[in-house]
Amino acid sequence: MSSNHIPSHPAPELGPELAAHTENLTKVYGRNDAAVVALDHVNVEFRKGQFTAVMGPSGSGKSTLMHCVAGLDSPSSGEVFIGDTPIASLNDARLTELRRDRIGFVFQSFNLIPTLTARENIVLPMAIAGRKPDKDWFDQVIDTFGLRDRLTHKPSELSGGQQQRVACARALLSRPDIIFADEPTGNLDSKSSAEILHFLASCVAELGQTIVMVTHDPTAASYARRALFLADGHIVGDLADPSRESVLATVTQLDPQSASAPRSDAASQPGAEPGSHEQPGDSRPRGARRAEF
Repeated sequence: MSSNHIPSHPAPELGPELAAHTENLTKVYGRNDAAVVALDHVNVEFRKGQFTAVMGPSGSGKSTLMHCVAGLDSPSSGEVFIGDTPIASLNDARLTELRRDRIGFVFQSFNLIPTLTARENIVLPMAIAGRKPDKDWFDQVIDTFGLRDRLTHKPSELSGGQQQRVACARALLSRPDIIFADEPTGNLDSKSSAEILHFLASCVAELGQTIVMVTHDPTAASYARRALFLADGHIVGDLADPSRESVLATVTQLDPQSASAPRSDAASQPGAEPGSHEQPGDSRPRGARRAEF
Protein backbone atom coordinates (compact mmCIF):
# COMPACT_ATOMS: atom_id res chain seq x y z
CA MET A 1 0.00 0.00 0.00
CA SER A 2 1.28 3.43 -0.86
CA SER A 3 1.33 5.66 2.19
CA ASN A 4 0.85 9.04 0.45
CA HIS A 5 0.75 10.48 3.93
CA ILE A 6 0.24 14.11 4.67
CA PRO A 7 2.87 15.75 6.88
CA SER A 8 2.33 15.13 10.59
CA HIS A 9 -0.17 17.51 12.12
CA PRO A 10 1.14 19.82 14.85
CA ALA A 11 0.39 18.78 18.40
CA PRO A 12 -3.14 19.96 19.28
CA GLU A 13 -3.73 22.67 21.82
CA LEU A 14 -5.20 21.22 24.99
CA GLY A 15 -8.65 22.48 25.77
CA PRO A 16 -11.54 21.45 27.99
CA GLU A 17 -13.35 20.04 24.95
CA LEU A 18 -10.80 17.24 24.46
CA ALA A 19 -11.64 13.76 25.71
CA ALA A 20 -8.21 12.46 24.65
CA HIS A 21 -5.24 13.46 22.55
CA THR A 22 -1.71 12.40 21.69
CA GLU A 23 1.53 14.29 21.29
CA ASN A 24 4.14 12.77 18.97
CA LEU A 25 2.92 9.28 19.83
CA THR A 26 5.39 6.67 18.60
CA LYS A 27 5.22 2.91 19.03
CA VAL A 28 8.02 0.61 17.89
CA TYR A 29 7.95 -3.17 18.18
CA GLY A 30 11.23 -5.06 18.18
CA ARG A 31 14.76 -3.69 18.05
CA ASN A 32 17.53 -2.90 15.61
CA ASP A 33 17.00 -4.59 12.22
CA ALA A 34 13.82 -6.26 13.48
CA ALA A 35 12.23 -2.98 14.59
CA VAL A 36 8.77 -2.23 13.20
CA VAL A 37 7.37 1.29 13.55
CA ALA A 38 3.65 0.89 14.20
CA LEU A 39 3.01 4.58 14.98
CA ASP A 40 5.31 7.40 13.88
CA HIS A 41 4.97 10.70 15.80
CA VAL A 42 1.18 10.75 15.63
CA ASN A 43 -0.64 13.87 16.85
CA VAL A 44 -4.39 13.45 17.06
CA GLU A 45 -7.24 14.70 19.21
CA PHE A 46 -10.63 13.25 20.06
CA ARG A 47 -13.16 15.86 21.11
CA LYS A 48 -15.85 15.34 23.70
CA GLY A 49 -19.20 14.27 22.33
CA GLN A 50 -17.73 13.12 19.00
CA PHE A 51 -18.10 9.75 17.25
CA THR A 52 -14.86 8.95 15.41
CA ALA A 53 -14.20 5.96 13.17
CA VAL A 54 -10.57 4.88 12.73
CA MET A 55 -9.80 3.01 9.52
CA GLY A 56 -6.82 1.52 7.75
CA PRO A 57 -5.53 -1.75 6.32
CA SER A 58 -3.90 -4.46 8.40
CA GLY A 59 -0.62 -3.16 9.76
CA SER A 60 -1.60 0.49 9.35
CA GLY A 61 -1.44 1.22 13.08
CA LYS A 62 -5.15 1.71 13.77
CA SER A 63 -5.39 -0.94 16.48
CA THR A 64 -2.09 0.15 18.00
CA LEU A 65 -3.38 3.73 18.15
CA MET A 66 -6.51 2.62 19.99
CA HIS A 67 -4.55 0.41 22.39
CA CYS A 68 -2.11 3.20 23.25
CA VAL A 69 -4.77 5.87 23.73
CA ALA A 70 -6.87 3.47 25.81
CA GLY A 71 -3.95 2.62 28.07
CA LEU A 72 -3.82 -1.02 26.94
CA ASP A 73 -0.33 -0.59 25.48
CA SER A 74 2.47 1.83 26.31
CA PRO A 75 4.09 4.21 23.80
CA SER A 76 7.76 3.96 22.90
CA SER A 77 7.86 7.75 23.03
CA GLY A 78 5.48 10.68 23.05
CA GLU A 79 2.49 11.16 25.32
CA VAL A 80 -1.17 10.22 25.57
CA PHE A 81 -3.71 12.28 27.50
CA ILE A 82 -7.14 11.28 28.77
CA GLY A 83 -8.67 14.68 29.39
CA ASP A 84 -5.73 16.60 30.84
CA THR A 85 -4.17 13.52 32.49
CA PRO A 86 -0.93 12.21 30.91
CA ILE A 87 -1.01 8.41 31.11
CA ALA A 88 2.25 7.17 29.58
CA SER A 89 4.13 7.36 32.89
CA LEU A 90 1.36 6.07 35.18
CA ASN A 91 2.20 2.98 37.19
CA ASP A 92 0.11 -0.16 36.73
CA ALA A 93 -2.18 0.52 39.69
CA ARG A 94 -3.02 4.09 38.64
CA LEU A 95 -3.43 3.07 35.00
CA THR A 96 -5.82 0.29 35.99
CA GLU A 97 -7.80 2.77 38.07
CA LEU A 98 -7.94 5.25 35.19
CA ARG A 99 -9.15 2.61 32.73
CA ARG A 100 -11.78 1.44 35.21
CA ASP A 101 -13.12 4.89 36.06
CA ARG A 102 -12.67 6.91 32.87
CA ILE A 103 -12.56 4.55 29.88
CA GLY A 104 -15.15 2.15 28.47
CA PHE A 105 -14.42 -0.75 26.14
CA VAL A 106 -16.49 -2.63 23.55
CA PHE A 107 -14.80 -5.51 21.74
CA GLN A 108 -15.63 -7.69 18.76
CA SER A 109 -16.05 -10.64 21.14
CA PHE A 110 -18.69 -9.68 23.65
CA ASN A 111 -16.69 -10.70 26.76
CA LEU A 112 -19.76 -11.47 28.86
CA ILE A 113 -19.68 -13.80 31.87
CA PRO A 114 -21.85 -16.76 30.79
CA THR A 115 -23.16 -17.54 34.29
CA LEU A 116 -24.36 -13.97 34.94
CA THR A 117 -27.57 -12.33 33.75
CA ALA A 118 -27.55 -9.34 31.44
CA ARG A 119 -28.13 -7.03 34.41
CA GLU A 120 -25.28 -8.61 36.37
CA ASN A 121 -22.93 -8.33 33.40
CA ILE A 122 -23.81 -4.67 32.91
CA VAL A 123 -23.12 -3.69 36.51
CA LEU A 124 -20.15 -6.04 37.05
CA PRO A 125 -17.29 -3.51 36.55
CA MET A 126 -18.90 -1.05 38.95
CA ALA A 127 -19.60 -3.83 41.45
CA ILE A 128 -15.94 -4.89 41.35
CA ALA A 129 -14.99 -1.26 42.02
CA GLY A 130 -17.36 -1.16 44.99
CA ARG A 131 -19.69 1.34 43.33
CA LYS A 132 -23.43 1.28 42.76
CA PRO A 133 -24.90 2.68 39.54
CA ASP A 134 -27.30 5.57 39.72
CA LYS A 135 -30.76 4.05 39.19
CA ASP A 136 -32.01 6.78 36.86
CA TRP A 137 -28.87 6.53 34.75
CA PHE A 138 -29.08 2.73 34.70
CA ASP A 139 -32.66 2.96 33.46
CA GLN A 140 -31.66 5.45 30.77
CA VAL A 141 -28.80 3.24 29.59
CA ILE A 142 -30.85 0.05 29.35
CA ASP A 143 -33.65 1.91 27.59
CA THR A 144 -31.15 3.41 25.14
CA PHE A 145 -30.06 -0.12 24.21
CA GLY A 146 -33.53 -1.67 24.36
CA LEU A 147 -32.61 -4.17 27.07
CA ARG A 148 -35.37 -3.76 29.63
CA ASP A 149 -37.02 -7.09 28.79
CA ARG A 150 -33.68 -8.93 28.60
CA LEU A 151 -32.12 -8.10 31.96
CA THR A 152 -32.77 -11.51 33.52
CA HIS A 153 -31.46 -13.44 30.50
CA LYS A 154 -28.04 -15.07 30.46
CA PRO A 155 -25.77 -14.67 27.40
CA SER A 156 -26.76 -18.10 26.04
CA GLU A 157 -30.36 -16.86 25.91
CA LEU A 158 -29.47 -13.74 23.91
CA SER A 159 -28.71 -13.24 20.23
CA GLY A 160 -25.32 -11.91 19.17
CA GLY A 161 -26.74 -8.44 18.69
CA GLN A 162 -28.36 -8.50 22.12
CA GLN A 163 -25.11 -9.65 23.72
CA GLN A 164 -23.26 -6.76 22.09
CA ARG A 165 -25.93 -4.37 23.34
CA VAL A 166 -25.27 -5.67 26.86
CA ALA A 167 -21.54 -5.08 26.32
CA CYS A 168 -22.23 -1.53 25.11
CA ALA A 169 -24.47 -0.81 28.12
CA ARG A 170 -21.72 -2.12 30.41
CA ALA A 171 -19.22 0.26 28.81
CA LEU A 172 -21.57 3.24 29.12
CA LEU A 173 -22.84 2.66 32.66
CA SER A 174 -19.84 4.18 34.45
CA ARG A 175 -20.16 7.40 32.37
CA PRO A 176 -16.61 7.13 31.01
CA ASP A 177 -14.77 10.04 29.45
CA ILE A 178 -14.40 7.99 26.28
CA ILE A 179 -15.48 4.60 24.91
CA PHE A 180 -13.21 2.62 22.60
CA ALA A 181 -14.97 0.12 20.33
CA ASP A 182 -12.78 -2.39 18.48
CA GLU A 183 -14.67 -3.79 15.46
CA PRO A 184 -17.91 -3.90 17.51
CA THR A 185 -19.94 -5.32 14.60
CA GLY A 186 -17.35 -7.85 13.41
CA ASN A 187 -19.26 -10.87 14.77
CA LEU A 188 -22.75 -9.67 13.87
CA ASP A 189 -25.10 -10.07 10.92
CA SER A 190 -26.11 -7.05 8.87
CA LYS A 191 -29.32 -6.30 10.79
CA SER A 192 -27.66 -6.55 14.21
CA SER A 193 -24.69 -4.50 12.96
CA ALA A 194 -26.96 -1.66 11.86
CA GLU A 195 -28.78 -1.76 15.22
CA ILE A 196 -25.54 -1.58 17.23
CA LEU A 197 -24.22 1.29 15.11
CA HIS A 198 -27.49 3.16 15.54
CA PHE A 199 -27.32 2.64 19.32
CA LEU A 200 -23.73 3.91 19.43
CA ALA A 201 -24.66 6.97 17.38
CA SER A 202 -27.58 7.57 19.75
CA CYS A 203 -25.21 7.53 22.73
CA VAL A 204 -23.26 10.36 21.12
CA ALA A 205 -26.19 12.42 19.83
CA GLU A 206 -28.50 12.02 22.82
CA LEU A 207 -26.19 11.33 25.78
CA GLY A 208 -23.08 13.28 24.75
CA GLN A 209 -20.81 10.23 24.90
CA THR A 210 -17.41 10.23 23.18
CA ILE A 211 -16.75 7.12 21.08
CA VAL A 212 -13.71 6.03 19.07
CA MET A 213 -14.42 3.00 16.88
CA VAL A 214 -11.86 0.96 14.95
CA THR A 215 -13.48 -0.57 11.86
CA HIS A 216 -12.70 -1.87 8.38
CA ASP A 217 -16.29 -1.31 7.22
CA PRO A 218 -17.10 1.87 5.23
CA THR A 219 -20.78 1.58 6.15
CA ALA A 220 -19.94 1.38 9.85
CA ALA A 221 -17.67 4.41 9.47
CA SER A 222 -20.53 6.38 7.92
CA TYR A 223 -22.39 6.29 11.24
CA ALA A 224 -19.57 8.36 12.77
CA ARG A 225 -19.14 12.11 12.49
CA ARG A 226 -15.47 11.78 11.67
CA ALA A 227 -13.40 9.15 9.86
CA LEU A 228 -9.68 9.00 10.54
CA PHE A 229 -7.44 7.05 8.15
CA LEU A 230 -4.09 5.50 9.03
CA ALA A 231 -1.40 3.93 6.85
CA ASP A 232 2.16 2.94 7.68
CA GLY A 233 1.90 4.45 11.15
CA HIS A 234 0.80 7.89 9.93
CA ILE A 235 -2.51 9.75 9.75
CA VAL A 236 -3.18 9.97 6.03
CA GLY A 237 -6.74 11.27 5.90
CA ASP A 238 -9.41 12.87 8.06
CA LEU A 239 -13.02 13.25 6.89
CA ALA A 240 -15.83 15.07 8.63
CA ASP A 241 -19.40 13.79 8.23
CA PRO A 242 -18.30 10.71 6.27
CA SER A 243 -20.68 8.88 3.97
CA ARG A 244 -20.03 5.35 2.79
CA GLU A 245 -19.17 6.73 -0.63
CA SER A 246 -16.70 9.33 0.66
CA VAL A 247 -15.03 6.71 2.85
CA LEU A 248 -14.71 4.32 -0.09
CA ALA A 249 -13.32 7.11 -2.26
CA THR A 250 -10.69 7.96 0.35
CA VAL A 251 -9.73 4.32 0.90
CA THR A 252 -9.49 3.78 -2.86
CA GLN A 253 -7.29 6.86 -3.25
CA LEU A 254 -4.95 5.57 -0.56
CA ASP A 255 -5.06 1.95 -1.69
CA PRO A 256 -6.36 1.38 -5.26
CA GLN A 257 -6.57 -2.39 -4.67
CA SER A 258 -9.35 -1.77 -2.16
CA ALA A 259 -11.69 -0.76 -4.99
CA SER A 260 -12.34 -4.44 -5.64
CA ALA A 261 -13.14 -5.21 -1.98
CA PRO A 262 -16.48 -6.95 -1.35
CA ARG A 263 -19.41 -4.91 -0.11
CA SER A 264 -19.72 -4.74 3.67
CA ASP A 265 -22.27 -6.83 5.54
CA ALA A 266 -23.94 -3.78 7.07
CA ALA A 267 -24.41 -2.30 3.60
CA SER A 268 -26.36 -5.35 2.47
CA GLN A 269 -29.15 -4.93 5.00
CA PRO A 270 -32.49 -5.16 3.17
CA GLY A 271 -34.03 -1.76 2.61
CA ALA A 272 -30.94 0.15 3.69
CA GLU A 273 -29.23 2.48 1.29
CA PRO A 274 -25.52 2.74 2.14
CA GLY A 275 -24.65 6.13 3.54
CA SER A 276 -28.28 7.27 3.55
CA HIS A 277 -29.04 6.91 7.24
CA GLU A 278 -29.44 9.94 9.46
CA GLN A 279 -27.82 10.23 12.86
CA PRO A 280 -30.19 10.40 15.84
CA GLY A 281 -30.93 13.98 16.78
CA ASP A 282 -28.79 15.35 13.97
CA SER A 283 -30.11 16.76 10.71
CA ARG A 284 -26.84 18.06 9.28
CA PRO A 285 -26.16 17.13 5.64
CA ARG A 286 -23.66 14.32 5.19
CA GLY A 287 -20.99 15.87 2.98
CA ALA A 288 -17.31 14.96 2.84
CA ARG A 289 -14.74 17.53 3.77
CA ARG A 290 -11.36 17.50 5.45
CA ALA A 291 -11.59 18.06 9.19
CA GLU A 292 -9.43 20.54 10.99
CA PHE A 293 -7.22 19.40 13.84
